[in-house]
Amino acid sequence: MVNVGIFLFNEVEVLDFAGPFEVFSVTSELSEYSLLKVFTISRDGKMVTAVNGLKVLPDYSFDLHPQIDILVIPGGVGSKKEIEDKETLEWVKKNYLTSQITFSVCSGARILGKLGLLDGLKSITHHEVISHLKEIAPLTIIDVDSRYIDNGKIMTSAGISAGIDLSLHIVRKLFGTEIERKTIEYMEYKI
Repeated sequence: MVNVGIFLFNEVEVLDFAGPFEVFSVTSELSEYSLLKVFTISRDGKMVTAVNGLKVLPDYSFDLHPQIDILVIPGGVGSKKEIEDKETLEWVKKNYLTSQITFSVCSGARILGKLGLLDGLKSITHHEVISHLKEIAPLTIIDVDSRYIDNGKIMTSAGISAGIDLSLHIVRKLFGTEIERKTIEYMEYKI
């Protein structure tokens, strides 16, 4: 079983986390075996308020959660605050080191950039965040023409809905094209 941990914080963009949550949950649901366990994590495990007011109660806190094999770092205006939070940065770095894959959606790339995890690598983020990412991570190579970028352990996606595309890419990479096809078909998603 592959554990997918999705980081949540105040003012997180809803589709940034909900898109990957849906892809990985559907993949697991449709497989003969439960391939994935998908869960959410916030700093203290208490409710967070996403962009536009959606309230979400995470499954776990930084101090208590299962091992994370795939770490999802969504974006949203709240990512500006998170790059200034030492506890968040330490937690992301710690879990990056033990994950198989760590990926950002949209402006979540700010967090990876702040940690230096994008240095020397191609990356992408939301089109309105590109200039800020260049400031935070001047050593990353931003590929404005990519929907997502797979650097192996570190991956990034462009804005909001691109997190669905990257999540499907990861499903294909880990479990094959047939499982990816079933997920796409069930979700009625057009690539």
